[in-house]
Amino acid sequence: MTEPNELFGIGDHQLQKEIAKDTLERYSGSPISLFQPYILLTNFGRYVEHFAKCYQSEVHEGAMFRVAHSPEEKISIIDFKIGSPAAALVMDLLAFLPVNCTLLLGMCAGLREDYKIGEFFVPVGSIRGDATSDFYFPPEVPALANFTVQKVVTNVLDKEKVTYHLGITHTTNKRFWEFNVDFKKKLQDSRAQALEMECATIFTAGYHHRLPSGALLLISDIPLKPHGIKTKKSSEKVFKDFTSGHISLGIVMIKEMQKVKRLSEYRKHVH
Repeated sequence: MTEPNELFGIGDHQLQKEIAKDTLERYSGSPISLFQPYILLTNFGRYVEHFAKCYQSEVHEGAMFRVAHSPEEKISIIDFKIGSPAAALVMDLLAFLPVNCTLLLGMCAGLREDYKIGEFFVPVGSIRGDATSDFYFPPEVPALANFTVQKVVTNVLDKEKVTYHLGITHTTNKRFWEFNVDFKKKLQDSRAQALEMECATIFTAGYHHRLPSGALLLISDIPLKPHGIKTKKSSEKVFKDFTSGHISLGIVMIKEMQKVKRLSEYRKHVH
């Protein structure tokens, strides 16, 4: 009798690689050959559009993702949408490409009253409230950003004299959490400084796949303050005021990462 694993080839690395590439092309609408070794991840289609405009490149759109590539800069940007399952998917697919590192340009809710909208948050790690990261490691394994990637991030922010906060995010799988009293109490007890929906998944998947990953988060709202919850109007203002600066910093950071030998050498060893 044929074993299920033999029937479907589960565990076959080459088959996984072929399926991953096929899926990435289908979901992104972009040929695999266009993907660059340094990846900016984002949740926003307009970030991709802004990037494409800066480098006069085409925006590709598939069944799920929007992407643009700059071969001159060796950078691709991917809008993978929102949430931990989407974050896990894009990381699982990129793991089979010769990608040296990824940097998430995301937004987060600031959980400290002294934080200001438009400031940046650099997560060193994330509380794994996403559930998706459980597929990679047991609960006791922490979700940590790659130190080398985040060191470059903070070096650039320091050099540019940009205000930022450093600490722990809580990654949740529930978007509409602001009116859940028990959850807000849990946040306060954990002393998390920011909340978002992808970091723990990206960091854990990156560690699993040996794909160095970090994040530069823009504080887009302060929801625990009165009238601090993000609205359609306030969200539009955030995009208008901060999109260009956020992307520009991300590009500078990626260019600095290209100078870090250990990132490219590490991935060569993995592949």
